[in-house]
Amino acid sequence: MQGSVVRVTLSLIGPGIIGVFGLAFLAAWSYDRRPYLGVLAAACALFALGASSQILYVPRDTGLNAMVSGALYTCAVIAAVEGVLIRSGRAFGVWIDVAIFAAFSLALYYFFYVDRSLLARIYVQNFGYGLLLCVAALRLSRLRSGRLVDRILFWTLLLFGLHFFPRTVFTVGVSAPSGGPLGFADSVFWQTLQLSIAVLGAALAMAILAAAVSDVMDDLRRERDLDHLTGLLNRRGFEAEIAAPMRRAPEGAALILCDVDHFKSINDSFGHDVGDVVLKQIGAILRRTARKHDLVGRLGGEEFAVFLPDASLTDATDCAERLRKTIAQGRIPDLGDRLVTASFGVATLREAGDWTALYKMADSRLYRAKAEGRDRTVHRGA
Repeated sequence: MQGSVVRVTLSLIGPGIIGVFGLAFLAAWSYDRRPYLGVLAAACALFALGASSQILYVPRDTGLNAMVSGALYTCAVIAAVEGVLIRSGRAFGVWIDVAIFAAFSLALYYFFYVDRSLLARIYVQNFGYGLLLCVAALRLSRLRSGRLVDRILFWTLLLFGLHFFPRTVFTVGVSAPSGGPLGFADSVFWQTLQLSIAVLGAALAMAILAAAVSDVMDDLRRERDLDHLTGLLNRRGFEAEIAAPMRRAPEGAALILCDVDHFKSINDSFGHDVGDVVLKQIGAILRRTARKHDLVGRLGGEEFAVFLPDASLTDATDCAERLRKTIAQGRIPDLGDRLVTASFGVATLREAGDWTALYKMADSRLYRAKAEGRDRTVHRGA
């Protein structure tokens, strides 16, 4: 009797560990309502319930126990897969999930009530779950070239899925464990399964939690570095983003500074709400008209900047002129017939040498453009 209690207690360690991770996912979801965190919390809870049902032998009817625990395990794996896929926008969807669940349930029913075979049920569940996890990993193959946390998540998920195949073959082979529930609980297959789930399942849960923390930090960083009015980089974000391309191309970069002409009079005449609309429109034009790899930011007030990581002075001047003409040709309904124009100053890193000098040079040329009549681009002089 004492040995049976010890065996049951040890068997519950794996589900207990997964249950703890479920609480961690639930806590994370309560803090930041990302849907995939709630789905993963449900996956952990379903697995813990399935394992408890099987280990504690509840319900007592063997067939019903096999179906109930099998259904809970299947739902747990589907939820875990969908949780990971939802995070990357690659979820299977409800109808595919229902079809997968129905296929597993029909197979388990058939191999218990029609052609009773414990061996077949073991292979259906283990090979099926492994295949499902591997397919999910393949759908996330693009994570291999992503951030470190995403690469760890991809390889952990793939390893977790692949391990189901050799573990099942080497611990079961061609003959199912015998001796009833007690014999099954003492089998190499069951004990190895519990160990692998506790270790690899915990590793996968840790990888997902690390990815979730990374997601939250990235969102906070984006919120810190973005201008909320225009959606462009703010000064802090702009300077942080241009640091790397400036190191890679120390002499081949250029900076365009843009300032909306007579913006104060727009605010005074039409109100700050209309002024905000003008800034949004200018920001949208700059983002849409600039080149694909250029960085666009709002440095403050009505001043915008475009960083060109690989451009000569001629290229940057042409780009500034294209931006200037696009702004001048635009129309903002709230302003009636009044046109909006902008002045531009252009400088290159080759001329300046570093970021501080580059900004001062472009700003000086922008000031000249405004002093010389506005709605123009200046790219020469001090």
